[in-house]
Amino acid sequence: MKKRKIALKNLAVLSLIISSFIACDKDFANIDSDIINNDNATHFDTDSRDFNVIAYTKALSPVQTNNLPVNLLGVYKDDIYGMTTASIVAEVASSIINPTFGENVVMDSVVLSIPYFSTATEVTEDGETIYELDSVFGGDPIKLSLFESNYFLRDFDPSGDINDSQNYYANMSTGIDFISASQLEAVPLNLEGDGENNVIEEFTPSNVQIRLLDEDGELSSRLIPGLRVKLDTTYWRTKIIDKEGQPELSNQNNFNDYFRGIYFKAEAIGMDGNLSVLNLAASTTNITIYYTRDSDVEGADPFQSTYTISFTGNRVNFISNEFDIQNGNETTGDELLRLKGGQGSIAEIKLFNGDDIDDDDTTDNLFETFKNEFVETDEDGNFVSSKKLINEANLVFYVNQELLENNGPDRLYIYDIENQTPLTDYFQDIANTVFPTFSRISHLGRLQRVDDDPSGNGIKYKIKITEHINNLLLRDSTNVKLGLAVSGNINLENNTLQYDILTGTDQEETVPVSSIISPRGTILYGNNTGDEEKKLYLEIFFTEPNN
Repeated sequence: MKKRKIALKNLAVLSLIISSFIACDKDFANIDSDIINNDNATHFDTDSRDFNVIAYTKALSPVQTNNLPVNLLGVYKDDIYGMTTASIVAEVASSIINPTFGENVVMDSVVLSIPYFSTATEVTEDGETIYELDSVFGGDPIKLSLFESNYFLRDFDPSGDINDSQNYYANMSTGIDFISASQLEAVPLNLEGDGENNVIEEFTPSNVQIRLLDEDGELSSRLIPGLRVKLDTTYWRTKIIDKEGQPELSNQNNFNDYFRGIYFKAEAIGMDGNLSVLNLAASTTNITIYYTRDSDVEGADPFQSTYTISFTGNRVNFISNEFDIQNGNETTGDELLRLKGGQGSIAEIKLFNGDDIDDDDTTDNLFETFKNEFVETDEDGNFVSSKKLINEANLVFYVNQELLENNGPDRLYIYDIENQTPLTDYFQDIANTVFPTFSRISHLGRLQRVDDDPSGNGIKYKIKITEHINNLLLRDSTNVKLGLAVSGNINLENNTLQYDILTGTDQEETVPVSSIISPRGTILYGNNTGDEEKKLYLEIFFTEPNN
């Protein structure tokens, strides 16, 4: 067992120690020094210990992917795990119920627009803004096809109770039946000027600002980078404009049954590709029909108008992998932990062998031994007083740099598997809602990189679980199994329920939503590695009286 020494050099920490000792144990009441360390404290020693844990890879069955906060579209080549392809089917909603388009409608254009997540980095002398795309992985072209879907995305599950929501899964199923490709690819949505072609043969996201021109060819406005394509106007006139006054457009339910959605189908055209994280629920994500009609004022010039279709209804991601991830050893733990977002894998972690307080009074299990070392308990194992004060508790995960050729994800997320919730430490840390990469970094430390270079190789993640350990000791919490997952946005776990896993059994399993929306993967050293310097431990720093 490795030993470490720690010095507490902060007066605020001293105040916490004093108040905690007074509250928890009379033996902690006499303090002789303003700063406590092993050199000047007469009644306290600070020390650390490493405790063994068991951690292993858990491959995920198909995960629920309907109504994710954001969606994946494209093809992602992971250097370790291989190829992932993500497509989307999305319900559409009319901006106007029972619309009146006017007389003598002339179609101008139909534009599909989906903005990328991007950050402005500079503005040129010509007024053009230069952007960096935040959530695009890879830069090689893919094939992107557009279809009108004939599959109806239900709100409720007809096989369950009346209020059971319908789940859809990454493997193109409802858990009971599968969605056929012929339903999703019912009618091609052709591009403008391409005849019968509904395919962008070589699609690559661009970070270039979109420039809109008026009818005279002059610059009229600028838009942030995004997927923006013009669609064939003939289809949309027949589908929408010519249905004025008909039942299909009279209410949203009729509209949903009439126009069941749009299928964005991604396909690889080479050994690599690109994958985008898209917000289809954004107000700027839509299909806009631009048309001209007669003015309501007699003798006036024709009037330009628009009709907008949004993607605010049901949405489902279909995710397929060209690789397999094997389950690890639940008994001994793994040498390596393989984490993969999307339809991938997590790690399960058992502290103190997964033991808890039991009814056996003859021997102590690992958890009972740990608890007896740090606190006094009654005959039922409930907390009475403290013997040692926990200053900090961490799980440190080292990246296997030999196997991981890419840099790996910036963030990992640890959680309570049994209750499907964040740990107490998550809620006590500081959230950053503007830049999620820097949110709750005390609890869920960012990936430490070589020389602190943003593009440098990853070294390790430090996950602080001090309050979780204190809950086990001081508040008699259950020693639950923990989960560790790749995270695309730590903040999503604050108020989002976890998503279902299609196990095929009555056993309920879930996965954090922030893991589903990330295509990234990593490989970490586990507890069963032979490399002692990178072995996974639970490290605990503590203070105890020496009298």
